[in-house]
Amino acid sequence: MADYYNILGVSKGSSDDEIKKAYRKLAHKYHPDKAGGDEKKFKEINEAYQVLSDKSKREQYDRFGKTFEGGGFSAGGGSAYGGDFSGFDFSNFSRQQGGGINFEFGGEDLEDIFSNFFGGGRGRAQARKKRGQDIQVDVEIDFLEMIRGTEREINIRKNTTCDRCAGTGGDPGSEQKTCPVCKGAGRVQKTSRSFLGSFSQVTTCPECQGEGKIWEKKCSKCKGAGRTQENQTIKIKIPAGIENGGVISVSGVGEAGEKGASAGDLYINVHVRSHPKFVRHGLDIHSEETISFSLAALGGEISIETVDGQLILKIPAGTQSGEIFRIKEKGVPEVRGRGRGNQMVKIIVTIPRKLTREQKELIEKLGKTGE
Repeated sequence: MADYYNILGVSKGSSDDEIKKAYRKLAHKYHPDKAGGDEKKFKEINEAYQVLSDKSKREQYDRFGKTFEGGGFSAGGGSAYGGDFSGFDFSNFSRQQGGGINFEFGGEDLEDIFSNFFGGGRGRAQARKKRGQDIQVDVEIDFLEMIRGTEREINIRKNTTCDRCAGTGGDPGSEQKTCPVCKGAGRVQKTSRSFLGSFSQVTTCPECQGEGKIWEKKCSKCKGAGRTQENQTIKIKIPAGIENGGVISVSGVGEAGEKGASAGDLYINVHVRSHPKFVRHGLDIHSEETISFSLAALGGEISIETVDGQLILKIPAGTQSGEIFRIKEKGVPEVRGRGRGNQMVKIIVTIPRKLTREQKELIEKLGKTGE
């Protein structure tokens, strides 16, 4: 059984932020569209994150392991296994004359039997239409676009619902008929023999995929699949203040599901290019300004660069090298629009390498007076 914590490279006691950070790093590394990507590994990472990022699913996983999802061994019910045996007909057990045991499950498949044993009680097998797969893409923006917010158009090739048959798989005007393989039951029975006797198992019909009906004529465009590969352009909004490595999700814009099943989601991994002058620390922006020795000593004004343009900064007399000035609300906007950080300007005082005799005398006088 796969260990979701091991897949993401985190410990069982890791915080939500640690899990998210590990997921983003691995998803970026193994994305199938990247050189050296690994689709199988990428799917494992996504599966692990979907469970560990959900508080309820994570609690169940920690308690029951990977079997938590199927209803088996779940808490509650009337037996020690979390369910009762109502719904299972024991009269279908019979002994063969040869001494072997004939296991006839009366139309139940193994999944239904265990479901009844351990609390599922699902009864007849139902055709399950698979939800569409999620899609992940990477988008790069520059530092100032991160400050102001921006838009991007993303071109992706994906499975979309067939526009000819609207996802049904049948050609327009065609009618459905009873599946000739399962006679409309949606399931077929297979019998196997072993040293214990015969064993009957009911499985989903491979012809109609459990629906019990098939189209007289399959859609000429999608060949009955209900989906076709198409190029699609999607415009997305990237909010101001998003972090480097932040993920934007767009529900229902992933791969189309099977014959009417819900579509997957689109996940956009946002990467912010570094800026030559500004460095982000949380919601604050850090920068440096160099001033002369005389300006630091006597004070004055300088023009500095901010993300909103040029600004005049007053330098008090006696400013020391390394001193930091805070400019309010010139930092990074909070993603949800609840305020903005500050710009922290560090002053670097330059000391002249060569001094004239007059300059030396002035500095010596300052030293003697203690100024």
